[in-house]
Amino acid sequence: MNKTLSVSILGGSGYVGGELLRLLLDHPRVEVSQVTSQSQAGRFVHHSHPNLRGRTDLKFVHPEAMTPCDFLFLAQPHGFAAGKIEDLTGFAERLVDCSADFRLRDPVQYKKWYGEEHPNASWLSRFVYGLPELNREELREARFASGVGCNATVTTFALMPLARAGLLTRVVVDVKVGSSEGGARPTDGSHHPERSGAVRSFKLTGHRHQAEIRQNLGAEFDLNFSVTSVELVRGALATAHCFLSETLEEKDVWKLYRQTYRDERFVRLVKQKTGIFRYPEPKVLSGTNYCDVGFELDPGTDPQRVVAVAAIDNLMKGAAGSAVQTLNVMMGWDEAEGLGFPGLHPL
Repeated sequence: MNKTLSVSILGGSGYVGGELLRLLLDHPRVEVSQVTSQSQAGRFVHHSHPNLRGRTDLKFVHPEAMTPCDFLFLAQPHGFAAGKIEDLTGFAERLVDCSADFRLRDPVQYKKWYGEEHPNASWLSRFVYGLPELNREELREARFASGVGCNATVTTFALMPLARAGLLTRVVVDVKVGSSEGGARPTDGSHHPERSGAVRSFKLTGHRHQAEIRQNLGAEFDLNFSVTSVELVRGALATAHCFLSETLEEKDVWKLYRQTYRDERFVRLVKQKTGIFRYPEPKVLSGTNYCDVGFELDPGTDPQRVVAVAAIDNLMKGAAGSAVQTLNVMMGWDEAEGLGFPGLHPL
């Protein structure tokens, strides 16, 4: 398609909505026609997103005033899209829902992990999980795509080469995350005196993103998963202790990771012998759509242990960045359109 695509964001005052807007304003093939917010209707978008001051004169419109467009991004809380999907699909030919409502294909798994029946289970099979590195071919033909969970995304990238090779028997992973994962609405846990300086393990078992990881990689290995809040605003770092079914040499692990990611423009292998950035570091990924992946082989262990590490900006590769990359795939465009920002250093 050569024409400019009309794009709207439903729920644009939160962090993910703001990142979507930031990216789409610089996308050469789209025009942002509307950004909605019930609480901020009538105000300039820079009221919520001061980094966009001077970049656009768009104002938030009330969701009830939203008009049809070519492509719709949903940046609403979990539970919103599932109850209104029939109405929402009437606004655009294609859409990406950034919430968790349509990430799981199996309604039984949805009930297991979310504690209730899916309100619109017949729609689950109509959505494609919006991680292009995983579902690129399906997304090319899709009309509806889900967003991704940031913890699931960073863990998936850390484990994918080993999982695809059938080498995983047991994995113990902890994901360290920044405060923006909790969203723009303050809670007791995000209150600054409580959150600042914290290293707080808040979900030691039963995290919902496990369901996405298992769906992405298969359930042929034992997965132990926890999440810890640390002193970051943006960022997620997965450290995965992987116990293997075979004994490998380092060159074998290198080969697996290179074969898996050699053609992926947004996945970089980071494993250096010297320097302070020898392994993936979320700080240098702020604002980018990259996932950095590395590993360390623990020699002489039985069973063989590989520590796999991956880092992302949770609001980008873990949310808005992957959503815009998914837009590009669905439209048949270059996947990097609008996603060229390389990050900053120092930051």
